[in-house]
Amino acid sequence: MGEFLKNNYFTMVRMVLVLVFCMYGYFEKAGRTGVSVEILLLVSLFIAFMAMKEYFTGKPRALFLILATGVFIGLMIAGGSGFILAGDLLVFEYLVLIRARYAVYALTYLLIFIDSPVGYLTQIVVITLLITFYLQHEFIVSSYQKQVFEDTVAQQELKRDIRNRETAAKAELKKNMVMAENHILEERAALSQTLHDKLGHNINGSIYQLEASKVIMDKDPEKARSMIQSVIDQLRTGMDEIRAILRKERPEKKKMALLQLYELCADCNNKGVEAELTTEGDLSVIRSEIWEVLLDNAFEAVTNSMKYSKCKRIDIGIVVMNQLVRCTITDDGIGCDKVVDGMGISGMRRRVRGIGGTISFETEAGFKVSMLLPM
Repeated sequence: MGEFLKNNYFTMVRMVLVLVFCMYGYFEKAGRTGVSVEILLLVSLFIAFMAMKEYFTGKPRALFLILATGVFIGLMIAGGSGFILAGDLLVFEYLVLIRARYAVYALTYLLIFIDSPVGYLTQIVVITLLITFYLQHEFIVSSYQKQVFEDTVAQQELKRDIRNRETAAKAELKKNMVMAENHILEERAALSQTLHDKLGHNINGSIYQLEASKVIMDKDPEKARSMIQSVIDQLRTGMDEIRAILRKERPEKKKMALLQLYELCADCNNKGVEAELTTEGDLSVIRSEIWEVLLDNAFEAVTNSMKYSKCKRIDIGIVVMNQLVRCTITDDGIGCDKVVDGMGISGMRRRVRGIGGTISFETEAGFKVSMLLPM
């Protein structure tokens, strides 16, 4: 009910004014000559048209205002000038309809010169109150409501934009994960093909030679030993080729670490906690041992957040600066009064100190882990 009154107070006050001004004319007429059925009908029509116009805008509203004006003219003819205050109200309604400027409202004081049983002082007071009431609504309240509406629309657009950005970020995260997984699968396939091409024939030949050596070992031991030595040499060469291939084909630590971090965020999202990884700078300059610390500590921090913080969102940020790598893991959970160095926290500190970095914890708004690691 309170919300209804707040949104419709202007309409309700105007209808009260319509009733008061009509009743004034009604009783003024009744005091002089009595009231006919026609007057009661005209008063009822006037009130009805003034009420109906409140439910419309544009041309229908103007139509009902014109009909109310016609009824008012009939009241003035049949009931006399006691209904003049209702005419004052109509003038203000037309000013609202045409969106008149401030100065135009001052011209309504000319209405006091119309001959009527209403005294000049009463007319001045009524018109002053009407000017104050209508100006307040049209130029203050309406402007405020318009601003509130525009702010609401802007807020909704902002929320929609945020949702779109979140959807795009999740899609990009999924795309990056798929690309990383595909890249690893391609590397595995290439590695398998390379091993087959480089070593397959070598190993098969060695097997055949060993089988032959077993057959002739009793008849020609020297030749058998020579063949076995040849197999040993081939296998040593094969081992060297395997080491060379693995060194060449081994996936980059950065790609593997990023893939695991993306998978960590995806796992959080699947469990109902929004998680996002953001990076800034050239990640290729980060050393392997730094990636190991970042990955281990990120898993530890995210695991703690999922277990204890009751959070709804986790953000992982990696920024490569001039000589440092900054990593932050933040959640929006309940935080804690004091950081207790259990096995998890102690392990994080130990890993960071092991490469000469620093780590800090913030617990005021959620829980935040900040690491600075030298390159």
